[in-house]
Amino acid sequence: MRDMRRYRVDNCSIERTLAVLGEKWTFLVLREAFNGIRRFADLQTRTGAPRQVLSARLSRLVEEGLLRKVPYQEPGQRQRDEYRLTQKGLDLYPIMIALMHWGDRYLADPEGPPVVVTHRDCGAPVTLHLVCEEGHRVDGPREVTPRPGPGARLSTPA
Repeated sequence: MRDMRRYRVDNCSIERTLAVLGEKWTFLVLREAFNGIRRFADLQTRTGAPRQVLSARLSRLVEEGLLRKVPYQEPGQRQRDEYRLTQKGLDLYPIMIALMHWGDRYLADPEGPPVVVTHRDCGAPVTLHLVCEEGHRVDGPREVTPRPGPGARLSTPA
């Protein structure tokens, strides 16, 4: 195994992801989008985000390609936009479930989690597992080995 300390971290995928997602309001907007909430007023009510904060987060999520605007118009009202998840946004679902499960495990009220996600076809609770490409279940960080990927860059000596 190569020593990962020899490689630069300025193109780290985790850091780049956090630059897009890394704050509370973004995750709350995404939570609501996954629950089918699409309109600004409903998002504001459900998240409790201040109007300017919500507007900025929605703009950023659209700019980053996680949400797309879809125009709608209620009778007698001006045209407005709904916010719908794109494929890039939908690909965040495992992250959202992982965050929820962590919160359920360590932060839930004594009565248990406030939401249980179940499989639509059979009704069983959804769980999240890591598997390698050969299909083996990976139960923790001690079962993996980080290796330089195709985008890895060696650090230059000081």
